Amino acid sequence: MANQRSTVVGVFSDPAQARAAVGDLRNAGFREDQIGLIAHDTSRTGTSDASTDQTGTQWEEGSGIGAAAGAATGLGLGAAVAAGLIPGVGPVIAGGTLMALIASAGAGAAVGTVLGGLVGLGVPEEEATYYEGEFKAGRTLVTVKAGGKFSEVEAILRRHGAYDMHSAGKATTAATAARATTGTATATTGTARAQAGQTVQLKEEVAHVEKQPVQTGEVRVSKEVVTEQKTMNVPVTREEVVIERHPVSGQRATSGEIRAGEEVRIPVREERVSVNKDTVVAEEVSVGKKKVQDTETVAANVKKERLKVDEAGDVTVRGDDKTKGR
Repeated sequence: MANQRSTVVGVFSDPAQARAAVGDLRNAGFREDQIGLIAHDTSRTGTSDASTDQTGTQWEEGSGIGAAAGAATGLGLGAAVAAGLIPGVGPVIAGGTLMALIASAGAGAAVGTVLGGLVGLGVPEEEATYYEGEFKAGRTLVTVKAGGKFSEVEAILRRHGAYDMHSAGKATTAATAARATTGTATATTGTARAQAGQTVQLKEEVAHVEKQPVQTGEVRVSKEVVTEQKTMNVPVTREEVVIERHPVSGQRATSGEIRAGEEVRIPVREERVSVNKDTVVAEEVSVGKKKVQDTETVAANVKKERLKVDEAGDVTVRGDDKTKGR
């Protein structure tokens, strides 16, 4: 069902399903002033066309039928269920909040329009127009002022076979099961019968791709100390003693004494290499990141609705022949 502000609307092809849905709504705790219902009054088949009677509501004539209808439906709406005429529609049974809004348009029950009642419940006019058309085509409408329980109301209505403007034409397995348990005598085909001029929506799934950054790895940048041997050639200077002899003949000595052990000491020096180490910056390393654009191919399975046209009996279908049997 669709959430229109605070109101959920369900369309039922089978009035019995609508009654069962209202019963479940009441069991779920929804009050009578939160639930509305409107259906065609099939018990008044002999009533003249209401379009020719714009002033009278036939409230007096319909009140008895409405009371009986209220008891027959088992809705629990009691005196809130009444019968009347809607111009252009004919005899109807309305109950709950929807009846009150329709009746507020004039004196008596059901003198207003379904469109006005739905708009009064906060349903957008475009959707209200659609629901009024469904009602005029013979459907039963159930409205619920759901408050914050949209999902719960939708689940209950769907379980009993309801649809809305956005899910028209769809049949649910839950609805089929519900009809079986309530003893519905009509055979269920699981296919909604379309009226002339009604459109069928073909839907398909569209795949959306989302990207999220994830960590695929990590790079650590650190330093370690490595010892290696360096060899350098350093020129050094050292002193060596050079002894030279020169023969002398006939020269008188300065001293006539000859002494043993006389010596001369000559210091000998050389340059010795020492190694000192200083710490210097050899190079700088800059660490950063850059984004690289790449392409990945992903695949997804999506569903798509196609139109299938099956013919039974002597019928003529005009349109695209390629859609038949698909």
